[in-house]
Parts: sequence; structure tokens; C-alpha cells
Amino acid sequence: MDAAATYAAQQAASGIVTMVGGRVVREKPTKDYRKPQWKTDDPGLTLERITAMREEFWFSQPHYGGSREIWDALKGALAVEDTETMRLIIESAGIVVASTDLTICYDERGAKYELPLYVVCNPVNLAPSPPPAPSPPLTPPAADTQA
Repeated sequence: MDAAATYAAQQAASGIVTMVGGRVVREKPTKDYRKPQWKTDDPGLTLERITAMREEFWFSQPHYGGSREIWDALKGALAVEDTETMRLIIESAGIVVASTDLTICYDERGAKYELPLYVVCNPVNLAPSPPPAPSPPLTPPAADTQA
């Protein structure tokens, strides 16, 4: 094995290496990950709106690259509330989590999967949903007065 291959193997063993802005960034895998608690800057962000944003993200995710199976596993893992089930899905799919808030993940081939926080979980300051529009009152049919 030549020196370059040995160096590359050592780098791979010490973490995930990516290039950001022309410099090498090493991201270490973590087993200490969980859904974070975060606050949105948008005071009008409702559950309906964040659900629509998530649906749009998952619909368009094939354009971000990576494996369809990994994207599906991430979506399934984030949909469950139970942390142990989430971890089981992630580990069974061979996903390497590089950030404790689950926003940066890799597959076994090294493809990077970046998830926005709104996809991972709801913010703690989610705005209340507007009340449903009132339905019009039911009026009995007019009696036929013609005889």
C-alpha cells in the first residue's frame, strides 16, 4: 500500500472527511444523537405550515442526491416518537449520524444527507393553529305553504 492510500485509510478510520470551502473538515460519527429542542424565528409558523414544508422537503429530496432507501429510512426514523425505535431504524439502515441533532448524516458509501431542523422535529415555540372556520348554521327547509 502506498503512502497516499495509507494516509487516506487513517483519515477514514478517524472520522468522516469532507471538503468545505477548499478546506478539509472532519466530522466524527456520534452515538449521542436525539431530536433537538429548537426555536423558530418565524412567529407565525403553525403545525399546518411546518407539515407542508416537510411534505415539500420529502417530495423533493431525491434531488439532493444519495440513496432513496436511506432517505426513506431517515423519514421513517424521524416520524416515530420513540427514541429507541428511531435509533434502531437508523442503525439498521447503516446510517452514520455526524451531528447530535440529526441534521447531518452519511450512508455507508459516504453520501451526505443534510436535514433542516424543521424536518427533524417541531420547534418549541410553534404558533397555535387558527381555529377552524365556523360552518353556517343549519336552517330547516321552508315549509311549503301552497296547498
